[in-house]
Amino acid sequence: MSKFNTVIWPKVILFGDSITQFSFQAHGWGAELANKLARKCDVVNRGLSGYNSRWAKLLLPRIVNVTNSADNNIAAVTVFFGANDCALEDKNPQQHIPLKEYSENLRDISRLLASAGVPADRVIFITPPPLNEPAWEKECILKGCPLNRHNSAAGQYAQACVQVASECGAVALDLWTLMQKDGQDYTVYLSDGLHLSQRGNQFVAQHLWGLLESRVADLPFILPYWGDVDAKSPESSLLCDP
Repeated sequence: MSKFNTVIWPKVILFGDSITQFSFQAHGWGAELANKLARKCDVVNRGLSGYNSRWAKLLLPRIVNVTNSADNNIAAVTVFFGANDCALEDKNPQQHIPLKEYSENLRDISRLLASAGVPADRVIFITPPPLNEPAWEKECILKGCPLNRHNSAAGQYAQACVQVASECGAVALDLWTLMQKDGQDYTVYLSDGLHLSQRGNQFVAQHLWGLLESRVADLPFILPYWGDVDAKSPESSLLCDP
């Protein structure tokens, strides 16, 4: 058989904490994006449950190649940290990250992505969603600890995330604000007070696609539509470069 080039799929990387890790579950926002982008790029889940922005910054060079950007072929990246960073220091010191450091960590993540060949306009920062304190307190009690997060603190980290995105030339999806807009009942978007419900996943998928679509609009459909394959000589359709 004659030699041919390997088909390279571009990547959209979802980088975040448990809300990203769980996004490939049934009806998850990541799974919805992967479905929309089938045959155009790979949607890669790099969600790390329980992680904060400090750990994320350290790990990012192990997730994307910052020394040879040609290897990455990244169409877009979502950066979704803050739900653990905003944990109360006195109740959850292991995950808590001071607000000022959180902002600086996001700036560093933006700089690392730029060195990996991902310009700021391909990066979408996502703020932590609002917190339903009564529901999350029940989860905390089941684990033998007191309430370790406040919605007001999540709002401060969300505001910082939006500010950093603006400074870096990236775009932000401000879930904390959008889910509470016009006094709506944001608790329907949460399954346990912190993580997303099915409606919350739909909410994220809808709003994120509105930001992501323009960034992947130029990606071609990979490999020919089946009806365009030459049945008598499939090699001529399938083994040639596009």
